[in-house]
Parts: sequence; structure tokens; C-alpha cells
Amino acid sequence: MNNNPIGIFDSGIGGLTVVKEIIKLLPDEDLIYFGDAARFPYGTKTKDQLKIYVSQISNYLVSQDVKLIVIACNSASTVLGIAQEELDIPVIGVIEPGARAAVLETVNRKVGVIGTEATINSDLYKQAIEVFDAGVGVFSQATPEFAGFVEEGTLDGQDIKSSVSNYLLPLKDKGIDTLILGCTHYPLLSSLIQEVMGQDINLISSAEETAKEVKEVLQRKEHLKTNGEPNYRFICSDGQDKFLSLGSRFLGRQIGQVERIKL
Repeated sequence: MNNNPIGIFDSGIGGLTVVKEIIKLLPDEDLIYFGDAARFPYGTKTKDQLKIYVSQISNYLVSQDVKLIVIACNSASTVLGIAQEELDIPVIGVIEPGARAAVLETVNRKVGVIGTEATINSDLYKQAIEVFDAGVGVFSQATPEFAGFVEEGTLDGQDIKSSVSNYLLPLKDKGIDTLILGCTHYPLLSSLIQEVMGQDINLISSAEETAKEVKEVLQRKEHLKTNGEPNYRFICSDGQDKFLSLGSRFLGRQIGQVERIKL
């Protein structure tokens, strides 16, 4: 038993898709979410910059007595090892869970991956998929505009529809049957993505798969919370008002208060 909270962080509000799935699977758990909007987007940052951000935020969450950390950002997950080496608590990224699910889902063994430039350039999805099944073909496409649309709350309209079509049609032509949404912002665009790719394409949300891994790790360590009402804290480094309005929309429940801190 461990009643300490779970810590989750992202470059903005996209990681709330992971929070939403964790709440579904583990409704009793306390959560602390940190959205680093002041340094959004992470997808254009260098590996050294990402290491600094991940280290700063992870150590802050540890100071809040979290029992496990979820790096709910694919770009930041490319430097997952830095947090795992520094900390004495479990640290989970979003890349490996998504890769595993895609390998289990694909039938024709052709998998597409979309994400930020940092995620795609890291090639970590391809590497993770090859560990599970080296025979699966991986076709990657950076989609640098998508997260920005989500952060602004633009989930419909001609601009985003054109962007989704322009980036995804080349992947569709590769004949993939499974597409990994390699950014935690992207589940908010799943309807548009499905419309472009076709209803027969399997969309893999790293948010859902990561939540499953969180539950598995806590069960294995016997660290699930056993009593009391859940408590949720939401913290950001900038943009409290936007976080409050868009965050409530994306989470599907009202966020009562957003704290602001500067690391």
C-alpha cells in the first residue's frame, strides 16, 4: 500500500489525455499534473534541453512525494533514461507502451508513427517496435503543427483539416494498418485522423497504453492506494487561464484550480 500521489508531466495540456485514462483505470489514486507551457513546444528542443527539463520537473515532483512519475510527453520520453537513472521511484514514458500495443494490433505488419520532430528524429518508436517484432515495417512522419493546434483549442476547421491531410496521406499510401499517435496531444485529433486514414486503420493512443502500464507497475509493487477520496492537483509554468478552460474541456471534467510555479 502507498497512498502517495502519482506525478505526471507534459509540455502543456496534451498530457491530460494520459491523466484521463489513469483516472478511468485507477479512480482512487491521487494525481499531481505539471504542464510546462512556458517552454512549449518540446518537439523542437534539443536533446540536451529536454534532459534539463525532464530532470527539473522530475525532481520537483519527487519533492511533492510522488510514488511514480509518468513522462506524458513523447518528446520528453526520448530522454526517459535520465530520470530513471536519477530517481529511486518508477518512471514511465509513453513510447514503449504504444510500440508494444501497435505490434499486437497490426495484421499486415506495417505500422505508421506520427509525432513531433524530436520524437520522430529520435527513431525510438522504430527501435522499440523492433525489440517486440523485428519483422514489422515502421513508417514515420513528423507532424509538427498538430500539437500547436491542440494547445490553442483548434480541433476543427479548414486549417487543421488541411494540415492533417497533407501530413497523413503519404503514410496512408504506404499501406499501413496501424497508426501510433506518438504525441499525447494527438488523441484529441483522433476523429480527424481517422477520417483521413480511413475507418479500417487502427489508431494506437499512447495515453491508454501508458495508463495500463501505470496500473501494472503499481499492482506489481503493491503500491495502489487503498482508501480515501482522490485528490487532483494541476500545476503549470505559464498560461493558467488557458490551462483552466482548455484543460477542463480535454479532461472531460471541471478543473477547479490551477497553480502556477516557475522552476
